[in-house]
Amino acid sequence: MRPHPGQPRDHGQHAHWPRGGPQRQPSQDGCILRGAVSCSELASSARAALTHLPTQPKARAKGGCGLIVTGGIAPSREGWVSPFAAKLTTQSEVEPHREVTAAVHQYDSKILMQILHSGRYGYHPLNVAPSPIKAPIGWFTPRALSSADVSRTIDDYARSATLAKDAGYDGVEIMGSEGYLINQFIASRTNKRTDEWGGSFENRSRFATEIVKRTRAAVGDDFAIMFRLSMLDLVEGGSSWEETVMLAKALEDEGVDIINTGIGWHEARIPTIATSVPRGAFSWVTRKLKEEGVLLHTPLCTTNRINLPETAESILRQGDADLISMVGGRRQRERIFFCCNPRLFAHALPMPQIGAAVSGRPRDCEQGRRWSRGGDQRLHRLQPGLPRPHLQNDDSQLPC
Repeated sequence: MRPHPGQPRDHGQHAHWPRGGPQRQPSQDGCILRGAVSCSELASSARAALTHLPTQPKARAKGGCGLIVTGGIAPSREGWVSPFAAKLTTQSEVEPHREVTAAVHQYDSKILMQILHSGRYGYHPLNVAPSPIKAPIGWFTPRALSSADVSRTIDDYARSATLAKDAGYDGVEIMGSEGYLINQFIASRTNKRTDEWGGSFENRSRFATEIVKRTRAAVGDDFAIMFRLSMLDLVEGGSSWEETVMLAKALEDEGVDIINTGIGWHEARIPTIATSVPRGAFSWVTRKLKEEGVLLHTPLCTTNRINLPETAESILRQGDADLISMVGGRRQRERIFFCCNPRLFAHALPMPQIGAAVSGRPRDCEQGRRWSRGGDQRLHRLQPGLPRPHLQNDDSQLPC
C-alpha cells in the first residue's frame, strides 16, 4: 500500500501506484516499480527515438531503473517538434516501439511513452496553438486552433495512447509543462481565446483535463497515465499556485496515476538545469503540492538538477516526493556529466537529435554559468513569494 500523501515511504524495496481516481477506486493490483527512480530519455527525431532508444532504456532497466519515460513522441504532424520528428499516429508506426518495450521488460522495469505536442514551439510551418502568438524561441507564428480542431487534437492524444498500449508500453506520460501545447492552453500568457477553451481558468484548463478523460476512456484502467504538470511556469502570465493546485486535483479526479513536476517554460529566462542551480533545488515545489493535502492517492515525482544518487536519496528520505526523475546524466569515475546550458533547448530543438544534451565540454558549462548569472534574482522578482532553496551546490565533481 502507498503511504498517505506527505508521509515518507520506505524506498528500499518498491514504489507502488494504485490504479484509479476517486470515481475508480484504487485496486490492490496496481503497478509495482523497482525502487523509486524514473529515468527520462532525450530524443526528438524518429531516428533518435527508435534507433537509439532500444539500447538506452535497456541499459537503464538493466541498471535497476524502475520506470523509464521515452523522449517526446508527437500525437500528430502538427505536434512535431521539428519536421519528421518522432510521432505515433498510425498502426504502421507501432512495430518499432515494440522493440523498445521488449528490451525494457526483460529486466522487469516499466516504460512509459511521453506524448508531446509542441504547439507553438514546433519548428515547422504546420504548428498550431490556442492563439496565434509566436514563441520568443520559435520560427513560425502558429495557426490558432478552431473549436473543432481542439476536439480533434484531444482525440489525437487518446489515439496515440491507444497505439502506445498496443506497442507494449506500460503507460504514457502526457507532457503538460515546459511551455508545450497543453501549457499554452492553461496559461493566459498564450491563451487569448473567448470560447469554451479560453477565458476563465476552468476553461483554459479544460484542454488538459479533457485529454486525460478521453485517454483514460480509450486505454482503460490497466494502463498508467502520468501527467507532467507545470508547477512553476517562471514566465509572466503563467499559472498561479492556486491554479496549479486546482488542476492537480482535477487531473487526479480524471484518472491520472502519477503527477510529474515540470519547472519552467523553455522560453523562461530563469535557469533550472544550469550548474549554478543547487542540486535538487526544486524538490520543495513538489513537497509544497504534497502538503496541500488535495491529492488522495496520486504519487508525485520530482525532477531538475537531480543527477547524484545521494541527492535523490536525500529528497526521498525527507519526503519531498514519492518518485525521482533523472534525465541525461551518467556516472563515470565518480564524476557527473550533465547538461548545464539552460539555453540548450532553444538551440537544439530544431536539430535532428537532442542527444547532445549530455555534455561534459567545459565551454558549454562555462556558457551556462555566464548566461545564468543573476537568474536567482530574476526568479524572485517574478515569483517574490517563493522561498529560496538552501541546498548545497557542490559541483566539484563536474568536469568543468
